[in-house]
Amino acid sequence: MSELPSPIAATPGNAEAPLLPTAQTASADDLSLSSGPAWVRLAVLVLSVATAGAGWLAWQTQKRVQGLEQELVRRQQDSQGQATEARVAARQAQELAREAAARTTLLDTRMSEVAMQRSQIEELIKTLNVSRDENLIYDIEAGLRVASQQAALTGSAEPLITTLQSADERLARAKQPRLDNVRRAVAKDLDRVRATRVADINALTIRLDEAVRLVDEIPLISQPEAAMKAGQGALTAPTSTAAANGKTSRAPGTATAPADKAASAADSTWRAAVLDWTRGAAQSVWSETRSLVRVTRIGQPEAMLIAPDQAFFLRENVKLRLLNARLALLSRQTQQATADLRLVDQTLPRYFEVQSRKTQLLQSMLNDVIAQSQQTAVPRPDDTLAALAAVGGGR
Repeated sequence: MSELPSPIAATPGNAEAPLLPTAQTASADDLSLSSGPAWVRLAVLVLSVATAGAGWLAWQTQKRVQGLEQELVRRQQDSQGQATEARVAARQAQELAREAAARTTLLDTRMSEVAMQRSQIEELIKTLNVSRDENLIYDIEAGLRVASQQAALTGSAEPLITTLQSADERLARAKQPRLDNVRRAVAKDLDRVRATRVADINALTIRLDEAVRLVDEIPLISQPEAAMKAGQGALTAPTSTAAANGKTSRAPGTATAPADKAASAADSTWRAAVLDWTRGAAQSVWSETRSLVRVTRIGQPEAMLIAPDQAFFLRENVKLRLLNARLALLSRQTQQATADLRLVDQTLPRYFEVQSRKTQLLQSMLNDVIAQSQQTAVPRPDDTLAALAAVGGGR
């Protein structure tokens, strides 16, 4: 089939010629299609279907693309919101991190301060423990010294015993191994103080008062008048007793008449009077002779040189020594009291008659007081004080 020529041919000289109407063109196409083979129509149909399908697919694709764009816009908006929230959260996290860092720094500072305070507290506790031990040692030492003074003043071991017992209890409560030596020393001193015998000061002072009274009665070596008077009294007493016995013995033997009785009574009275006068005269002469002449062995020559007016001062001096010894015993100064009593004991044989019974009694009383006064000294807790000094010096 040959193609039909176009009804209006374009010529170079006919550039501005008007086109033919579309109806004529369409009819020509229909004519060509109808006049063409069947496969062309099929191809056109396929192309039409393909074009319709492509258009539908394009429309669907465009619709999807629009949906995707909307979804992308929405998601972008959501992402922007989330990014904004994330920035705000990050800013808040940074602020929280700064606050946490500041708090951590503050906590570190507080921890360092607490550690320093803890070390200071530990040092303070150690110091307090050491100070407590030192105070305990000082208190025990001061208490023992005061108790020793009280025991020396009162002459009783009870204050010292009580203080040692209290010290032992305090050391037991302390439970410090380094104070065990002190406890052993306290136990040792406590046993020694309990075993000490203390004399009765009141009884000793009473004996000294009796000794002061006896000083006026004991005879001096240079003044034997008292001893002589005692001897005269001893001689006259048997004589008078014998005269009385003679009178009583002669009374029952008379059995004569009344005149003989009267004569014999007068004769016996005259004889008795003469005998008594003669005896008295003989005794007076004998006493005067003994007072004028005396033979004595002198062991202490200075005792015979004491004048009668000095004997008073000698006795008063001995009394003052005894009174000083009495005051020393009351004030618990046993060494001073013993020294005074020994001086008095040495003075008695030098100036006083040792053979006199009262002098011997005074010497025995002084010896008893000297022997018993040695028991009034309460022992000092030297072991405990030494142990406390060792612990205090070793700290």
